[in-house]
Amino acid sequence: MIARALSILVALGFPIAGSTLGAQNRPLPDQQSFLTETRTHLQTDSTLQSSYVYVETRREQKLDKGGRTREESVKVFESHPGLPGEGRWERITAEDGRPVPPEELARQDRERQQKVNEMVERLARNSSKELARQARELHKARRERDEAMSDIYDIFEIRMIGRERVEEHDTIAFLLTPRRDAKPKTHAGEQIRHFRLRAWVSEHDHELVKLEAEAIDNLRLGLGGLARLHKGARLSFLRQKVNGEVWLPAVASYNGSARVGLLVTLRRSGTSEYSGYRKYSVDTLVGVGTPK
Repeated sequence: MIARALSILVALGFPIAGSTLGAQNRPLPDQQSFLTETRTHLQTDSTLQSSYVYVETRREQKLDKGGRTREESVKVFESHPGLPGEGRWERITAEDGRPVPPEELARQDRERQQKVNEMVERLARNSSKELARQARELHKARRERDEAMSDIYDIFEIRMIGRERVEEHDTIAFLLTPRRDAKPKTHAGEQIRHFRLRAWVSEHDHELVKLEAEAIDNLRLGLGGLARLHKGARLSFLRQKVNGEVWLPAVASYNGSARVGLLVTLRRSGTSEYSGYRKYSVDTLVGVGTPK
C-alpha cells in the first residue's frame, strides 16, 4: 500500500545534501522563470523508461511496532518495455540471493512470447482496428499524464528555498506545501495533496534530481476506502543522468504504516534500485521480448 503511494509520486516525476558556501553566495534565479523552464522538461519517468531495459532490485522489510526489521525480501527483475496498451514486463531473475532456476526463466519467456504472438495475430486479422485501439489508449494516457502534471501546480504552494549540491549536481531546492482549498482534477492529484514535498531541480538541466515526501494526514489508498496510509509515512526518490543524455530513476524508497480493514496494520519499508540501463530496440513486433 505504501509502495502504491510512492508510485504515484514517481510516475509524476517529482538524507538532504549539504550546500557549499560559494553556491549560496550566488543570487538565486527568478522563481517563476525557473519553474516555467522546468515545466517544459516534465515527463513521467514511465514515458522516459519506455525506451530502456533495466535491472530493478526491490527490497522490502516488514517492521515491528518499534520499527525494527523482522523479515526482509529481495527480488531482482529485468524490466522490459511493455506491449502497446500494457505496463512493463518484469522478468524475475533472483529472489533472496538465489538465482531463479533456468526452467522458471524459460516458463516466463514462453508466457511472454505467447502474448507477443497474440498481438501479432490481432494485427494480422485487423491491423487498422488494433492500431486504432492502441492510438486511443496512448491518447488517453497522455491526456491523464498532462492533467496530473497540471494538478501539481494547482495543488501546491511552491517556494524556492535555496541552492544545494545533490549527487554532484548544482540544484535549486523547493518546498511544496499543499493548499487546503485545492481541488484536484485527477486521482493522482487527489493522492499527492496529502503530502508535503521537498524537490531538488538541476540548475543546469531543469530536471528533477531528488524528491522527498511526507504524508501530512491519513490517506485512503483503495479497497473500498478500507486501506489507509498513515500520517508520517515518508517517501524519497533519486534520479540519475544516464549516458549524459536522459534523467532516469536511480533509487526510490518508502517507510511507514498502513491499515488494511479494521484490524490489520502493516508496517513496511523498502527500496527499489535501478541499474544497467540500456537502449531497447526491436526489428519486428515478434522480437519485442529480446533486447538488443
